[in-house]
Amino acid sequence: MKNPEKLSRRDFVGTAASIAASISIVPSHVIAGLGKVPPSDQITLANIGCGTQGLREMGELLQNPKVRIVSVCDVNKYSEDYIDWSPYGIRDNIRSVLGDDNWWHNTKGIPGGRDVGKAYIDRFYQKNSPSGGKNSCTSYEDFRELFAKENDIDAVKIMTPDHTHASIALAAMDRGIHVVTHKPISNRLLEGRKVIEKAKSSGVITHLLAWSDRPEYRQIKAWIDEGLIGELKEIHNWSYRPVWQQWTKRPSGSETIPEGFNWDLWLGPVPEMEYHKNYTHNVFRGWYDFGGGSVADMGHYSLFPLFETLGISNSPISAKAYGTTTREEVNGVYQWVKNDVAFPASCMIKWKFPQQASLSPFDLFWYDGGMKPFAPLELEMEGKDTPDEGLMLVGTKGKILGGFRGENPVLLPETKMTSRPSSERIDSSKIDRSSTTWVHAIQSGTQTPGSFTRAQTITDTVNLGAVTLRSGKKVDFDPSALNITNDNEANKFLTRDYRKGWQI
Repeated sequence: MKNPEKLSRRDFVGTAASIAASISIVPSHVIAGLGKVPPSDQITLANIGCGTQGLREMGELLQNPKVRIVSVCDVNKYSEDYIDWSPYGIRDNIRSVLGDDNWWHNTKGIPGGRDVGKAYIDRFYQKNSPSGGKNSCTSYEDFRELFAKENDIDAVKIMTPDHTHASIALAAMDRGIHVVTHKPISNRLLEGRKVIEKAKSSGVITHLLAWSDRPEYRQIKAWIDEGLIGELKEIHNWSYRPVWQQWTKRPSGSETIPEGFNWDLWLGPVPEMEYHKNYTHNVFRGWYDFGGGSVADMGHYSLFPLFETLGISNSPISAKAYGTTTREEVNGVYQWVKNDVAFPASCMIKWKFPQQASLSPFDLFWYDGGMKPFAPLELEMEGKDTPDEGLMLVGTKGKILGGFRGENPVLLPETKMTSRPSSERIDSSKIDRSSTTWVHAIQSGTQTPGSFTRAQTITDTVNLGAVTLRSGKKVDFDPSALNITNDNEANKFLTRDYRKGWQI
């Protein structure tokens, strides 16, 4: 064992099981019987990223007695210039969790940053902990300093922009810390592969938050297995996203870096560039450097659990995409703008998938920005159109239609459902989507269904979509050799040029 003076709580918990029989203490189940979770049974968590989504999801963690947030990290200290789809949604959620209707009463915009995260956490524990929350949450600007100084962290939740997910996850796993991250695992295919390999070799518990248990998909699989749509040939998935600003070229001019905002750390692995507000906060998603586009933002939610349910574990072997183009006026003449820096306002992507364990080769189609497939004959005959968002599976003998994540799935034409058992009619609005899967997994030492180790196909898929968009042509991909075989120039989009000290 380590020197007792240097033994951290995490080290102690890891070795305590082997010596517990020789120590006479009050059992944790006795404390639990009093309605409390003993501190030794709580997962100590560092929350990295205190922007809108980081704060939005923080309340659920605070109210989970099995979790204790002990540290926060964000490159932004505090500002009131965040962007969200609701002006008061996050504020009202925090007020509800804290039981304080005055929270943020004097702010001029949507606040965010590590000071907000720390204040939120400290206030909650002061009101709800038996000790009065005497142990204040620590706060850091740099995740590397957090990992160097905090020795008692069991898990980290990564809520930063996409381009830094891989760096933070790898640093955590190097230290034996469990990792929970928002999608994507990375916004570069080769980075994603390295993170996944590290997850396999390190043995830590990992979880991609886009995973969810979807009984709708199990029903869809049952219909496919029964042969009701014949051989699966196509999967179509479409979203009205993006909801954030899309760009057509780099911003012009320079802006002053806001006080308390570490632009150098925000850039992370991305090569040097001038600060501009149009890169940061929620609008980062539209840039090739920093985001993954709509397919990374939303496609993870619909496709990751679908891949898992249908047994789609072999990555796509090609991809082709079309995106909207832009023109601008220059000296009275409208010219086409070559956009090589940001995702288009809308696009269509087609991937070819090889043979799977129980599926023949098929094509996957993605649509966003208002694009969607035309209504099939089965819908036209009923005077219906495809919904604004949806999922459709096309086989040689029939089709299945559902909401974006397969909600309320039906066989087409829907008249087929009249002869099916009523149990096959799923009302998705009545399904409890709350999940503490990763919390239970960490406590039990088992991987989650949303583990990084199961996410290679979805990670390859969304990042290959970005590659074909950027290359402007069809790309053939060798998942084993990890290269584009028909266009050597496109291979540069599988990775990035790294700043010194940030290489992966």
